[in-house]
Amino acid sequence: MSNNLKLGVEVVSAHDLLPRDGDGTVTTFVELSFDGQRHRTAVRDHDLNPYFNERFFFAVSDPSSLPSLVLDATVFHLHRPSLSRSFLGRVRIPASSVPASPSDSPVLYYPLEKRGGGRGGGVFSRIRGELGLRVFLTDDPSVQPSGQNLRQDQFADIPPEPDMSTFFRLFRSQQRQQQRSDQAPPSRVMRMFSSLSSRQPAEFQIKETSPALGGGRIVRGRVVVPGDKPGAFDLVEKMEFLFVRVVKARDLPAKDVTGSLDPYVEVIIGNYRGTTWHFEKNQNPEWNEVFAFPRDRLQASAVAVEVRDRDLVRDDYVGAVQFELNDVPLRAPPDGPLAPEWHRLEDKRGGRDVGELMLAVWFGTQADECFPSALHADTAAIDPATANTHARGKVYQAPTMWYLRVNVMDAHDVYMPQGDRSPEVFVRGRVGNQMLRTKMGRPGAAGIFKWNEVHFFVVAEPFDDELTVSVEDQAGPDQDRVIGYVNIPIATVDKRPDDRRTWPKWLDLRKPTLIDVDRLREDKFATKLQLQISLDGGYHVVDELIHYSSDFRPSSKHLWNAKKPIGMLELGILSAVGLQPMKTARDGRPTCDAFCVAKYGRKWVRTRTVVDSLSPKFNEQYAWDVYDHATVITVAVFDNSQVLTGSSTRDTAIGKVRIRLSTIETGRVYAHAYPLLVLHPSSGVKKMGELHLVVRFTATSFASMLHAYVRPVLPKMHYTHPITQLQQENLRLQAVQILATRLGLAEPPLRREVVEYMSEAQAHMWSMRRSKAHFYRLTEVFGGAVAAAKWLRDICRWANPVTTVLVHLLLVILVCFPHLILPTVLLHLLAVGLWNFWYRARYPPHMNTKISHVHGVSPDDLDEEFDLFPTTQRPEVVRSRYDRLRFIAGMMQKTLGEFATQGERVQSLLSWRDPRATAIFLVFCLVTAFVFLVVPFKVLVIWLGFYWMRHPRLRHKMPSVPTNFFRRLPARTDSLL
Repeated sequence: MSNNLKLGVEVVSAHDLLPRDGDGTVTTFVELSFDGQRHRTAVRDHDLNPYFNERFFFAVSDPSSLPSLVLDATVFHLHRPSLSRSFLGRVRIPASSVPASPSDSPVLYYPLEKRGGGRGGGVFSRIRGELGLRVFLTDDPSVQPSGQNLRQDQFADIPPEPDMSTFFRLFRSQQRQQQRSDQAPPSRVMRMFSSLSSRQPAEFQIKETSPALGGGRIVRGRVVVPGDKPGAFDLVEKMEFLFVRVVKARDLPAKDVTGSLDPYVEVIIGNYRGTTWHFEKNQNPEWNEVFAFPRDRLQASAVAVEVRDRDLVRDDYVGAVQFELNDVPLRAPPDGPLAPEWHRLEDKRGGRDVGELMLAVWFGTQADECFPSALHADTAAIDPATANTHARGKVYQAPTMWYLRVNVMDAHDVYMPQGDRSPEVFVRGRVGNQMLRTKMGRPGAAGIFKWNEVHFFVVAEPFDDELTVSVEDQAGPDQDRVIGYVNIPIATVDKRPDDRRTWPKWLDLRKPTLIDVDRLREDKFATKLQLQISLDGGYHVVDELIHYSSDFRPSSKHLWNAKKPIGMLELGILSAVGLQPMKTARDGRPTCDAFCVAKYGRKWVRTRTVVDSLSPKFNEQYAWDVYDHATVITVAVFDNSQVLTGSSTRDTAIGKVRIRLSTIETGRVYAHAYPLLVLHPSSGVKKMGELHLVVRFTATSFASMLHAYVRPVLPKMHYTHPITQLQQENLRLQAVQILATRLGLAEPPLRREVVEYMSEAQAHMWSMRRSKAHFYRLTEVFGGAVAAAKWLRDICRWANPVTTVLVHLLLVILVCFPHLILPTVLLHLLAVGLWNFWYRARYPPHMNTKISHVHGVSPDDLDEEFDLFPTTQRPEVVRSRYDRLRFIAGMMQKTLGEFATQGERVQSLLSWRDPRATAIFLVFCLVTAFVFLVVPFKVLVIWLGFYWMRHPRLRHKMPSVPTNFFRRLPARTDSLL
């Protein structure tokens, strides 16, 4: 009879282990020994409370000897890179006490013992903690014993003692792994000054790529082109195209019975076809269109350009001209554009009396100036009108926006009808679809009402709108009677570029009648309104969230802090991989028509639409001037819903990427694959594909870039005449609407949903998920203080005797020499910052699904987050209360995020997330430490106290240098989804 009895051991976790590494952690594994068999768990790096969750089965050779057998579970610490091990404690469990069934075996936590028995916990003990095990017996024949046993001196996955080259290779591998996850080693000291970055699944992390850029490769952050210098398009993969420019035709013959001709041109090369517009009854048409065909996909040796006549039944053949591809010239910048030439057309019989066609044919790359406006081969299946309107790339310039400041002061000679009720007079202002109203005016003497309220509107150049100001009387609910109004062209309003004072003006109001009789009679008792109006250009018109802003410059150019750019930002949009199908094509296949939009400053760019491809290749490069590197560039991928279904559908967002310039090194080329993450109302977070980008930030003036850290972030008027938080939010939404309207008038248009998605137009809405994310960010910020308290508690408990003795000695030294306290702290910060330099993030930060709290979000929270505003799921009364609650909660959410942002900026001082800011702070620590060493401590304390209590006249209204420096530090808002 066969023996199926086996001992099952589940190693769950260990708790409260004694630190052994220099960073205050321990690298552990558990070794199990039973009946001459040995198994070992995987290694858990840098964790005092590791989780193993591994199960092993030992074969019982003789069931009769089971009561005399013992299970040994030993916890070891692995020393890297020597790969030696040290004893942390063990657990011995007699087999006679093991339950006979898995269902009767709970998880038990056993205290670790010494080798000779007995628990640790003495003053100088090196044994501490407990091990969670679940042990049981089973005779299930389907359960097989675990794999190959380990001998006493053998480990399955630990290599032998390495040499120095292996050590450096292991060190660099570990360092790259830490850099990819943007996480410093979880040392106790670092947890006191920086929060632990939350790990997220590998599929949601960015990945480093090695594309062939400009014919070269990326070597140590730079593009190296063998035998040549990088060109203007060195951040994208070089692609060659066959360009065919169809300019015009002349002397075409008539084909219709009526003697007319409706000509169009068709470019044919293999299976590719490109068609121009057709002209009605025109024998000398002008098209001036360019077609681009990828050279690596050409399946023919010649290109034919045919002129045809559009008919209802069958298009007539007019003539054609053909070119051999071997004879087509190659053109590359800085060569000038190829001049078009006249070519005589040939009919089907070979005759040449069918007119002439002006053409230019050449081979070029995406650096060609015709590339953005060309019709590409993948758009051949689209109607030419649709391809011209919605499939081409474009560079947009956002309009310059100003604040229209309207100070409603008072009104005189306001005629009110006689009656028993007291008048309720207010002033309403309207610019376009923006409308604001004052409170009820305070009645004074006869016909005098006072308000003295300031309201803001957003207007954009050119100023074509009018400001309509009306004085109205609220006669009853929804019964507002206009007493008088005035129209003020915004172009006539004086511009106020700085905080200089503007003088009020008296304006005569017109009555709301077809003929103003009082106006015609020049009645001197007409109602007059005193207004103080100005176009304020000293503000930064916020068209996006301040944390994601790409431009802090005011509208007035002569107030710009940096007259010249401090650097250049270059972006290469290579490709997108593995996109999810967004719609169904005409033949029933799932497809996607993707294009990218990038926004930085006032320059928006849109790539061409790659039709019917789930892995589109763009290979387009753009550049921006940088005036402030504490800014963010946003790149998003959209599905073009206009090329197949028409303009009534919305372009669907596939995902976006945000990169803060201050977190990347100057002159270095970053090539990464960014996951495109979208939050769906039903399925939660979903990866829609990957976007391959190449980014390079080049500093033209390093001194100006360092000087930017101490400049005020926003213009002066934001501090001398601040705008309330509620007004800023309303103005931001109005600015987004104006921007969407203006960019929607371009060709091709940027649709409203694209602009709103890029500008975070719905970020102010209430979201339970986002509020939880801000809360956990806040708790993680204070995690350093909690870790410090635990560290002090461990000192008091003599958890590590050596450390406790050293702290006692340090305490005695600092008490005896108090002037060494501040230098010691600053030098300690300097040492931590220098230590973190080796573990600084190599990758730009990206959206983190863990800190965005998208994994634990409930369907009800998602339904609430994606609900419309106002909601339509409740009755009228409940709906109004629910909307009010969401609005209040949204403001609380934003305040909570502000607190978290300030704490994260403190943490970024030593994390090297902004390399220049960390370097400046470390230099400041070093210099200040020496100052405290030289200058007597008491003098410094008195000077700091006097400075802190200085007279208000000695205080400046502008923020101080440390405040400006602090405002430019990066926070983890860039990683929020």
